[in-house]
Amino acid sequence: MEPKGDYILVEEHERVEKTKHGIIMLDGVDGNWVYGNVIKVGPGLYSQTGKKIPMTTKVGDIVVLHKSNAGDQKRIKLNDTEYILVREHELYMGSKS
Repeated sequence: MEPKGDYILVEEHERVEKTKHGIIMLDGVDGNWVYGNVIKVGPGLYSQTGKKIPMTTKVGDIVVLHKSNAGDQKRIKLNDTEYILVREHELYMGSKS
């Protein structure tokens, strides 16, 4: 399966204190953040004039999103693995691979 438009398939993982690129990943005071690896990225969207808007997130990136953007309605299961399917604008930050 391939995401369409600006959708991104994310596999959730445990929070890490520091990424291999040196970014310190702090958990919010209320612990409402989800960390994950980008598994697949859609091709992007097109503007009203037909110009392609490129995706800035790439496969292998580590991303952070708020738990409110990772609810049950966005969780899917493929080959016995659970993923979160979100739109790129729902991500708060990412670390490039």
